[in-house]
Amino acid sequence: MAFTITIGPAELSIGDVYAVLFDKLGVGAAEVSAIRKGIVWELRLPRTLLAAICGAGLAVCGAIMQSLLRNPLADPFVLGISSGASTGAVIVAVLGVGGGLVSLSTGALVGALVSFSLVLLLAAGAGGGAAKVVLAGVAGTQLFSALTSFIVLSSADAERTRGILFWLLGSLAGASWTDVTVTALVCAAGFVLCWWRHSALDAFTFGSSAAATLGIGVGRTRLLLLVVTALMTAVLVSAAGAIGFVGLVLPHAARFLVGPRHSRLLPVCAVLGAVLLVWVDALARTVFAPQEVPVGVVTALIGVPAFALLLFRTRSTE
Repeated sequence: MAFTITIGPAELSIGDVYAVLFDKLGVGAAEVSAIRKGIVWELRLPRTLLAAICGAGLAVCGAIMQSLLRNPLADPFVLGISSGASTGAVIVAVLGVGGGLVSLSTGALVGALVSFSLVLLLAAGAGGGAAKVVLAGVAGTQLFSALTSFIVLSSADAERTRGILFWLLGSLAGASWTDVTVTALVCAAGFVLCWWRHSALDAFTFGSSAAATLGIGVGRTRLLLLVVTALMTAVLVSAAGAIGFVGLVLPHAARFLVGPRHSRLLPVCAVLGAVLLVWVDALARTVFAPQEVPVGVVTALIGVPAFALLLFRTRSTE
Protein backbone atom coordinates (compact mmCIF):
# COMPACT_ATOMS: atom_id res chain seq x y z
CA MET A 1 0.00 0.00 0.00
CA ALA A 2 2.81 2.41 0.86
CA PHE A 3 4.45 1.72 -2.50
CA THR A 4 1.26 2.26 -4.53
CA ILE A 5 0.79 5.64 -2.83
CA THR A 6 4.10 6.75 -4.34
CA ILE A 7 2.87 5.94 -7.87
CA GLY A 8 1.57 8.98 -9.72
CA PRO A 9 2.55 12.26 -11.37
CA ALA A 10 3.87 13.76 -8.11
CA GLU A 11 7.22 12.26 -7.09
CA LEU A 12 6.99 10.68 -3.65
CA SER A 13 9.06 8.12 -1.80
CA ILE A 14 7.97 5.46 0.67
CA GLY A 15 9.83 7.47 3.30
CA ASP A 16 7.62 10.48 2.53
CA VAL A 17 4.51 8.34 2.96
CA TYR A 18 5.57 7.03 6.36
CA ALA A 19 6.78 10.47 7.46
CA VAL A 20 3.36 11.98 6.73
CA LEU A 21 1.59 9.08 8.41
CA PHE A 22 3.70 9.32 11.57
CA ASP A 23 3.26 13.09 11.59
CA LYS A 24 -0.54 12.76 11.49
CA LEU A 25 -0.38 10.15 14.25
CA GLY A 26 1.67 12.51 16.40
CA VAL A 27 4.89 10.50 16.17
CA GLY A 28 7.60 12.90 14.99
CA ALA A 29 7.37 15.71 12.46
CA ALA A 30 7.24 15.17 8.70
CA GLU A 31 10.05 16.90 6.83
CA VAL A 32 8.07 17.12 3.59
CA SER A 33 6.38 20.04 1.88
CA ALA A 34 2.76 20.94 2.59
CA ILE A 35 1.84 20.02 -1.00
CA ARG A 36 3.27 16.51 -0.66
CA LYS A 37 1.66 16.14 2.74
CA GLY A 38 -1.70 17.05 1.21
CA ILE A 39 -1.22 14.64 -1.70
CA VAL A 40 -0.49 11.75 0.66
CA TRP A 41 -3.03 12.45 3.39
CA GLU A 42 -5.95 13.96 1.48
CA LEU A 43 -5.75 12.19 -1.89
CA ARG A 44 -3.77 8.99 -2.17
CA LEU A 45 -3.94 7.47 1.32
CA PRO A 46 -7.76 7.50 1.68
CA ARG A 47 -8.09 6.24 -1.89
CA THR A 48 -5.69 3.36 -1.26
CA LEU A 49 -7.33 2.46 2.03
CA LEU A 50 -10.78 2.51 0.42
CA ALA A 51 -9.50 0.25 -2.37
CA ALA A 52 -8.21 -2.23 0.22
CA ILE A 53 -11.47 -2.17 2.18
CA CYS A 54 -13.62 -2.60 -0.95
CA GLY A 55 -11.51 -5.45 -2.24
CA ALA A 56 -11.57 -7.25 1.10
CA GLY A 57 -15.32 -6.72 1.60
CA LEU A 58 -16.34 -7.83 -1.88
CA ALA A 59 -14.16 -10.95 -1.74
CA VAL A 60 -15.59 -11.97 1.64
CA CYS A 61 -19.16 -11.35 0.43
CA GLY A 62 -18.49 -13.53 -2.62
CA ALA A 63 -17.14 -16.39 -0.51
CA ILE A 64 -20.17 -16.28 1.80
CA MET A 65 -22.68 -16.22 -1.04
CA GLN A 66 -20.99 -19.09 -2.87
CA SER A 67 -21.19 -21.20 0.28
CA LEU A 68 -24.76 -20.27 1.23
CA LEU A 69 -26.12 -20.77 -2.29
CA ARG A 70 -23.77 -23.64 -3.22
CA ASN A 71 -23.14 -21.89 -6.52
CA PRO A 72 -19.57 -21.20 -7.70
CA LEU A 73 -20.83 -18.26 -9.80
CA ALA A 74 -22.47 -16.43 -6.88
CA ASP A 75 -21.16 -12.99 -5.94
CA PRO A 76 -22.67 -9.67 -4.74
CA PHE A 77 -23.94 -8.99 -8.28
CA VAL A 78 -25.84 -12.25 -8.72
CA LEU A 79 -28.51 -11.38 -6.14
CA GLY A 80 -29.15 -7.94 -7.61
CA ILE A 81 -27.64 -6.27 -4.54
CA SER A 82 -25.08 -4.18 -6.44
CA SER A 83 -27.55 -3.11 -9.13
CA GLY A 84 -30.15 -2.20 -6.49
CA ALA A 85 -27.59 -0.15 -4.57
CA SER A 86 -26.61 1.62 -7.79
CA THR A 87 -30.25 2.45 -8.51
CA GLY A 88 -30.77 3.86 -5.02
CA ALA A 89 -27.65 6.01 -5.25
CA VAL A 90 -28.62 7.31 -8.69
CA ILE A 91 -32.14 8.22 -7.50
CA VAL A 92 -30.60 10.38 -4.78
CA ALA A 93 -27.90 11.90 -7.00
CA VAL A 94 -29.94 12.54 -10.16
CA LEU A 95 -33.55 12.92 -9.04
CA GLY A 96 -32.64 14.69 -5.80
CA VAL A 97 -34.89 12.49 -3.66
CA GLY A 98 -34.66 13.59 -0.04
CA GLY A 99 -33.97 17.22 -0.85
CA GLY A 100 -30.32 16.93 0.13
CA LEU A 101 -31.13 15.35 3.49
CA VAL A 102 -30.56 11.80 2.20
CA SER A 103 -26.95 10.82 1.54
CA LEU A 104 -25.69 8.72 -1.34
CA SER A 105 -24.89 5.90 1.09
CA THR A 106 -28.43 5.93 2.47
CA GLY A 107 -29.90 5.80 -1.03
CA ALA A 108 -27.63 2.89 -1.95
CA LEU A 109 -28.54 1.05 1.26
CA VAL A 110 -32.28 1.46 0.65
CA GLY A 111 -31.88 0.37 -2.98
CA ALA A 112 -29.90 -2.71 -1.98
CA LEU A 113 -32.47 -3.73 0.63
CA VAL A 114 -35.39 -3.20 -1.78
CA SER A 115 -33.64 -5.23 -4.47
CA PHE A 116 -32.68 -7.96 -2.01
CA SER A 117 -36.24 -8.14 -0.61
CA LEU A 118 -37.68 -8.40 -4.12
CA VAL A 119 -35.28 -11.22 -4.98
CA LEU A 120 -36.25 -13.13 -1.83
CA LEU A 121 -39.97 -12.66 -2.59
CA LEU A 122 -39.51 -13.90 -6.15
CA ALA A 123 -37.51 -16.90 -4.94
CA ALA A 124 -40.11 -17.73 -2.28
CA GLY A 125 -42.91 -17.44 -4.83
CA ALA A 126 -41.05 -19.84 -7.10
CA GLY A 127 -40.78 -22.44 -4.36
CA GLY A 128 -37.60 -21.37 -2.55
CA GLY A 129 -34.21 -23.02 -2.63
CA ALA A 130 -30.74 -21.75 -3.49
CA ALA A 131 -31.19 -22.26 -7.24
CA LYS A 132 -34.37 -20.16 -7.27
CA VAL A 133 -32.59 -17.40 -5.32
CA VAL A 134 -29.90 -17.25 -8.01
CA LEU A 135 -32.46 -17.12 -10.83
CA ALA A 136 -34.44 -14.42 -9.02
CA GLY A 137 -31.19 -12.52 -8.50
CA VAL A 138 -30.47 -12.53 -12.22
CA ALA A 139 -33.93 -11.09 -12.88
CA GLY A 140 -33.46 -8.48 -10.15
CA THR A 141 -30.09 -7.48 -11.56
CA GLN A 142 -31.52 -6.89 -15.02
CA LEU A 143 -34.50 -4.95 -13.65
CA PHE A 144 -32.50 -2.53 -11.51
CA SER A 145 -29.78 -2.11 -14.13
CA ALA A 146 -32.50 -1.08 -16.59
CA LEU A 147 -34.00 1.33 -14.04
CA THR A 148 -30.60 2.90 -13.40
CA SER A 149 -29.94 3.39 -17.11
CA PHE A 150 -33.41 4.87 -17.65
CA ILE A 151 -33.04 7.37 -14.79
CA VAL A 152 -29.58 8.48 -15.86
CA LEU A 153 -30.39 8.85 -19.57
CA SER A 154 -33.74 10.58 -19.05
CA SER A 155 -32.99 12.90 -16.15
CA ALA A 156 -29.31 13.91 -16.32
CA ASP A 157 -27.44 16.23 -18.67
CA ALA A 158 -24.56 14.97 -20.80
CA GLU A 159 -21.80 15.90 -18.34
CA ARG A 160 -23.56 14.45 -15.31
CA THR A 161 -24.47 11.31 -17.29
CA ARG A 162 -20.81 10.77 -18.12
CA GLY A 163 -19.76 11.22 -14.49
CA ILE A 164 -22.45 8.88 -13.14
CA LEU A 165 -21.74 6.17 -15.70
CA PHE A 166 -18.03 6.41 -14.86
CA TRP A 167 -18.89 5.98 -11.16
CA LEU A 168 -21.22 3.05 -11.90
CA LEU A 169 -18.32 1.23 -13.56
CA GLY A 170 -16.35 1.55 -10.33
CA SER A 171 -14.35 4.59 -9.32
CA LEU A 172 -12.28 5.42 -6.24
CA ALA A 173 -11.44 8.93 -7.43
CA GLY A 174 -13.67 10.69 -4.91
CA ALA A 175 -12.48 8.72 -1.88
CA SER A 176 -12.68 10.64 1.41
CA TRP A 177 -11.87 9.85 5.02
CA THR A 178 -15.62 9.66 5.68
CA ASP A 179 -15.93 6.90 3.07
CA VAL A 180 -12.97 5.07 4.59
CA THR A 181 -14.39 5.30 8.11
CA VAL A 182 -17.92 4.18 7.21
CA THR A 183 -16.86 1.30 4.96
CA ALA A 184 -14.20 0.14 7.43
CA LEU A 185 -16.66 0.02 10.34
CA VAL A 186 -19.40 -1.75 8.39
CA CYS A 187 -17.07 -4.27 6.73
CA ALA A 188 -15.22 -5.00 9.98
CA ALA A 189 -18.49 -5.65 11.82
CA GLY A 190 -19.79 -7.79 8.94
CA PHE A 191 -16.55 -9.77 8.72
CA VAL A 192 -16.51 -10.51 12.45
CA LEU A 193 -20.13 -11.69 12.36
CA CYS A 194 -19.56 -13.90 9.32
CA TRP A 195 -16.31 -15.33 10.68
CA TRP A 196 -18.10 -16.08 13.97
CA ARG A 197 -20.47 -18.28 11.93
CA HIS A 198 -17.66 -20.04 10.06
CA SER A 199 -18.73 -23.49 11.28
CA ALA A 200 -22.24 -22.91 9.90
CA LEU A 201 -20.75 -21.84 6.57
CA ASP A 202 -18.70 -25.04 6.52
CA ALA A 203 -21.90 -27.02 7.02
CA PHE A 204 -23.69 -25.16 4.21
CA THR A 205 -20.94 -26.32 1.84
CA PHE A 206 -22.44 -29.82 2.10
CA GLY A 207 -26.02 -28.63 1.60
CA SER A 208 -28.96 -27.44 3.65
CA SER A 209 -29.89 -30.94 4.79
CA ALA A 210 -26.42 -31.55 6.19
CA ALA A 211 -26.49 -28.19 7.97
CA ALA A 212 -29.89 -28.93 9.50
CA THR A 213 -28.64 -32.34 10.66
CA LEU A 214 -25.87 -30.57 12.56
CA GLY A 215 -28.43 -28.48 14.42
CA ILE A 216 -28.05 -25.27 12.41
CA GLY A 217 -31.13 -23.14 11.80
CA VAL A 218 -30.85 -23.15 8.02
CA GLY A 219 -33.39 -20.47 7.13
CA ARG A 220 -32.45 -18.09 9.95
CA THR A 221 -28.70 -18.42 9.39
CA ARG A 222 -28.95 -18.04 5.62
CA LEU A 223 -31.15 -14.96 5.94
CA LEU A 224 -28.85 -13.38 8.55
CA LEU A 225 -25.69 -13.84 6.50
CA LEU A 226 -27.33 -12.75 3.25
CA VAL A 227 -28.61 -9.57 4.93
CA VAL A 228 -25.11 -8.88 6.30
CA THR A 229 -23.54 -9.30 2.86
CA ALA A 230 -26.28 -7.08 1.37
CA LEU A 231 -25.48 -4.31 3.86
CA MET A 232 -21.74 -4.61 3.21
CA THR A 233 -22.25 -4.53 -0.54
CA ALA A 234 -24.58 -1.52 -0.36
CA VAL A 235 -22.06 0.53 1.61
CA LEU A 236 -19.21 -0.47 -0.71
CA VAL A 237 -21.21 0.37 -3.85
CA SER A 238 -22.20 3.76 -2.43
CA ALA A 239 -18.52 4.55 -1.84
CA ALA A 240 -16.91 3.11 -4.96
CA GLY A 241 -19.58 2.13 -7.47
CA ALA A 242 -20.13 -1.34 -8.85
CA ILE A 243 -16.85 -3.27 -9.02
CA GLY A 244 -17.24 -6.71 -10.53
CA PHE A 245 -15.34 -10.01 -10.51
CA VAL A 246 -13.61 -9.46 -7.15
CA GLY A 247 -16.29 -11.40 -5.28
CA LEU A 248 -16.45 -14.01 -8.02
CA VAL A 249 -12.80 -14.89 -8.64
CA LEU A 250 -11.01 -14.29 -5.32
CA PRO A 251 -12.91 -16.91 -3.26
CA HIS A 252 -11.87 -19.59 -5.75
CA ALA A 253 -8.25 -18.50 -5.58
CA ALA A 254 -8.40 -18.51 -1.77
CA ARG A 255 -9.86 -22.04 -1.72
CA PHE A 256 -7.04 -23.18 -3.97
CA LEU A 257 -4.53 -21.79 -1.44
CA VAL A 258 -6.01 -22.79 1.93
CA GLY A 259 -8.93 -25.12 1.27
CA PRO A 260 -12.66 -24.71 1.97
CA ARG A 261 -12.68 -24.22 5.76
CA HIS A 262 -14.12 -20.77 6.34
CA SER A 263 -12.07 -20.05 9.45
CA ARG A 264 -9.08 -19.74 7.09
CA LEU A 265 -10.91 -18.95 3.86
CA LEU A 266 -12.51 -15.66 4.93
CA PRO A 267 -9.30 -13.97 6.20
CA VAL A 268 -7.38 -15.08 3.11
CA CYS A 269 -10.18 -13.78 0.85
CA ALA A 270 -9.99 -10.43 2.64
CA VAL A 271 -6.23 -10.17 2.18
CA LEU A 272 -6.28 -11.25 -1.48
CA GLY A 273 -9.14 -8.89 -2.27
CA ALA A 274 -7.37 -5.96 -0.60
CA VAL A 275 -4.09 -6.63 -2.41
CA LEU A 276 -5.80 -7.07 -5.77
CA LEU A 277 -7.89 -3.91 -5.66
CA VAL A 278 -5.06 -1.73 -4.33
CA TRP A 279 -2.93 -2.67 -7.34
CA VAL A 280 -5.86 -2.51 -9.76
CA ASP A 281 -6.56 1.05 -8.61
CA ALA A 282 -2.89 1.95 -9.05
CA LEU A 283 -3.04 0.63 -12.62
CA ALA A 284 -6.36 2.34 -13.35
CA ARG A 285 -5.07 5.80 -12.44
CA THR A 286 -1.60 5.57 -14.00
CA VAL A 287 -1.51 3.34 -17.10
CA PHE A 288 -3.45 5.79 -19.29
CA ALA A 289 -2.66 8.96 -17.31
CA PRO A 290 -3.92 11.63 -17.30
CA GLN A 291 -7.05 9.70 -18.34
CA GLU A 292 -8.32 7.44 -15.56
CA VAL A 293 -9.86 4.04 -16.31
CA PRO A 294 -12.82 2.86 -14.20
CA VAL A 295 -11.71 0.26 -11.66
CA GLY A 296 -14.53 -2.07 -12.68
CA VAL A 297 -13.20 -2.19 -16.24
CA VAL A 298 -9.75 -3.26 -15.04
CA THR A 299 -11.14 -5.91 -12.67
CA ALA A 300 -13.19 -7.34 -15.54
CA LEU A 301 -10.17 -7.42 -17.87
CA ILE A 302 -8.18 -9.25 -15.18
CA GLY A 303 -11.06 -11.29 -13.78
CA VAL A 304 -12.31 -12.95 -16.96
CA PRO A 305 -8.98 -14.65 -17.88
CA ALA A 306 -8.36 -15.52 -14.23
CA PHE A 307 -11.79 -17.09 -13.90
CA ALA A 308 -11.30 -19.02 -17.15
CA LEU A 309 -8.01 -20.36 -15.76
CA LEU A 310 -9.73 -21.39 -12.54
CA LEU A 311 -12.43 -23.21 -14.50
CA PHE A 312 -9.83 -25.16 -16.46
CA ARG A 313 -7.95 -26.05 -13.26
CA THR A 314 -11.19 -27.23 -11.67
CA ARG A 315 -11.96 -29.37 -14.72
CA SER A 316 -8.48 -30.94 -14.65
CA THR A 317 -8.86 -31.97 -11.00
CA GLU A 318 -12.28 -33.60 -11.43
